[in-house]
Amino acid sequence: MLSRRHIRIKVMQSLYAFNGTEGDDLSKDESFLFHSLYSMYDLYLSILALLSELHKKSKDYNEKLQKKLLSTESDKNPNTKFQDNQVLSLITENTMLNDIIGKRKLNFWDLDFEYVDILFKAILKSDIYRDYIQDNEVFFKNDKQFVLDIYTEIIAPNDQLYDFFEDKKLTWLDDLPVVNTVLLKVLRKLKPTSPETALLPDLYKDEDDKEFAKLLLHKTILNASKFDEEVGKKTTNWDSERLASIDGILLKMALCEFQKFPSIPYKVTLNEYLEIAKEYSTPKSSLFINGILDKIVREYQSENRNYKTGRGLM
Repeated sequence: MLSRRHIRIKVMQSLYAFNGTEGDDLSKDESFLFHSLYSMYDLYLSILALLSELHKKSKDYNEKLQKKLLSTESDKNPNTKFQDNQVLSLITENTMLNDIIGKRKLNFWDLDFEYVDILFKAILKSDIYRDYIQDNEVFFKNDKQFVLDIYTEIIAPNDQLYDFFEDKKLTWLDDLPVVNTVLLKVLRKLKPTSPETALLPDLYKDEDDKEFAKLLLHKTILNASKFDEEVGKKTTNWDSERLASIDGILLKMALCEFQKFPSIPYKVTLNEYLEIAKEYSTPKSSLFINGILDKIVREYQSENRNYKTGRGLM
């Protein structure tokens, strides 16, 4: 579920939140980091719970239409494509998913039902819904496309839902783009015969990624003064406030990868932190970071300081 870039971002946020020093007990920093990483999974599960509630809402909506005192013919025989949607049914009927959502108390949509109502009404008014119910063909791929379309065009961009997630947990704002991407990837791969686990991807690709998160945090903190000194030699003409901000943290993390992670090529580290700087720091940050890191790598190479092992890692 998580890429190495997502992990780097979470480590950056942990370092920024705690500003840990080499003499500190690292357990609080590590606890914060892993709690933040697991919180992303909670957001993913809560969105699946939202899709399930929208599915249930469609059935409830049709039943209410049929019970109207002054019902029309269309009310008596409502279109049931939404409630019969095969992809939404797989989500709603997934016992493993329901169990984990229940245990983690993530189906808060019963209490915050107004957001379900807002989204459901927006879906019913949309051209996506109109085109979907007018198509008489019933195929799994069509049902899937409908879910993908309403999510990308109606649910994900909804400002009220965005504000709700911000109020629920502040870190979820940064997590939303990642979780949205993961969710759409999972849905696109879904098949009628998919096992229940298909909706429950592992948080980490493997144990190496989890270990990478912990080591990057620990080694950056434990070598902070050394990295500060090395960066300081290359930034004598820069404002010290820049080095005390996100830029300084990203530079130390990059140096940590340069020196303490021999299997990660310099180019990979450089590109990753430039992209993170573009998203999380100032407009000039990527140029600043690129200049400093490029200078450092060239110095390593000219002095034959070989921190990397294996072919193509320089």
